Amino acid sequence: MATYERETRVRAPLEEVWDFHSSVSGLEALTPAWMGLRVETVLGPDGDRDPEVLEAGSEIELSMRPFEAGPRQHWTSLIVDREREPGRAFFVDEMVHGPFDTWVHTHSFFADGEETIVRDHVEYELPFGGLGAALTPFSSVGFDGMFRERHRRTRDALEGE
Repeated sequence: MATYERETRVRAPLEEVWDFHSSVSGLEALTPAWMGLRVETVLGPDGDRDPEVLEAGSEIELSMRPFEAGPRQHWTSLIVDREREPGRAFFVDEMVHGPFDTWVHTHSFFADGEETIVRDHVEYELPFGGLGAALTPFSSVGFDGMFRERHRRTRDALEGE
């Protein structure tokens, strides 16, 4: 399985960064506009609609239409794990329906004094079998732009400058 990882430092305390990434509004704020994101439905682990915090068991249905080209792509993610400990926190979302054969995204946060290290780690498989496998080495080009923008938006939202 292929992997992608990106890390950045945010000049904000862990708790603020964690709270920002724990809600749908954070997801919307950090997703680049060119992705054409639309959150369709959010269900908490107890079935409640639009929970304030995306706890383990939360399901997010969204759609994207990158660059406003082609048909809208539908994606359903499930938060499969979420933990907060002193000095570190993480959550894992797994695509249960969408454009990839596999997508498991671990969002990790590490306190470093009054700053936070944000790390995205994705394990994925492109669709289309052998063709997807042949294209995998080129997939980081698209991921780089998207995650670079996500990290920039995280810093912009939390660093208060």
